[in-house]
Amino acid sequence: MAEQRREQGDIRDHRDGVPGAEEWRGRHAALEEARAWEALVTTARRTVSDRLVVGTSGNVSVRVGDTVLVTPSGVPYERLTPDDVTGVDLTGRQVLGTLRPTSELPMHLAVYRTTDAEAVVHTHAVHATAVSTLVTELPRVHYMAGALGGPVRVAPYAAYGTEELADHMLRALAGRSGCLLRNHGTLTYGTTLDQAYDRTAQLEWMCRLWLTAASVPGLSPSLLTEEQVAEAGERLRGYGQRD
Repeated sequence: MAEQRREQGDIRDHRDGVPGAEEWRGRHAALEEARAWEALVTTARRTVSDRLVVGTSGNVSVRVGDTVLVTPSGVPYERLTPDDVTGVDLTGRQVLGTLRPTSELPMHLAVYRTTDAEAVVHTHAVHATAVSTLVTELPRVHYMAGALGGPVRVAPYAAYGTEELADHMLRALAGRSGCLLRNHGTLTYGTTLDQAYDRTAQLEWMCRLWLTAASVPGLSPSLLTEEQVAEAGERLRGYGQRD
């Protein structure tokens, strides 16, 4: 009879839900968030070491399910610890941590709501910001523009942290995975933090390339056509190792 009761209990547990399943799911989610936070902090520190930002300028985010982990406002990245995890839902309501999220939260959330992004990187990279003050679109000086979906647009200026800036950014991002922000910096996104960061680094490099070439007296850089950039973009989709 005891064995029969255990069997019945097993059946009931399978039907009604394994005891502790909610706790297990909670622990799994917490572990996933902890790993994502560690990767986010590493990426944020990389933006400083690679001189894409100064101090606490710029910000990084990564999506874990319906939660967006973001760098907190005004906290030096080298001081961030596992206990400083900061997260919001897709409406901007804080669901993790006590530190105030980045002031650029509207831009990050706008990207997650309208694209397949899993990570966003925003920087104040020097060359990219310089280019944003000169043109409305980065001249097609290199085929790596194809990796961002095509010629990189410049979003009109708006005060940082505003919905207006987020709206300008979304229009500049249409069909792209990166854009420049006038008199401000860059924003890129990807399906991973590594991809989002690589796109930021490539964008800064292209801006530096154009500024360098354009600075030669009496000469103008040769530019690619939109078709050439589009062709490169197609080829880049199959670039690298395949599983």
